[in-house]
Amino acid sequence: MKIKSFLTSKLLVLFALMSPLMIQSAHAGTTGGGTTGTEFLDLFNMLVGWAEGYLGKALAIGAFIVGAIIGFAKSTAMPALVGIVFAIVFGLGPTIINGMFTAVI
Repeated sequence: MKIKSFLTSKLLVLFALMSPLMIQSAHAGTTGGGTTGTEFLDLFNMLVGWAEGYLGKALAIGAFIVGAIIGFAKSTAMPALVGIVFAIVFGLGPTIINGMFTAVI
């Protein structure tokens, strides 16, 4: 019972501290200052370039190889499948995320 009460009080303190920040960020989005986010375009292009470029391909292949080695050592295919899923997500993820944010309803 003490642990539950302790965690509840910690969550209440965390909520009390985070509430002003959430209100402030909600207000910042409606003021019109920098709402297009063009200042982050270079960062976005750099991260997409990394994910879709040679760095992303190297990480995807590395994840598959590590998964295959672990799977071979444990005599199971699951780690190799996780490596394949990681490769697919890393290869298609930026395109899917970009499509979600640029979609017009």
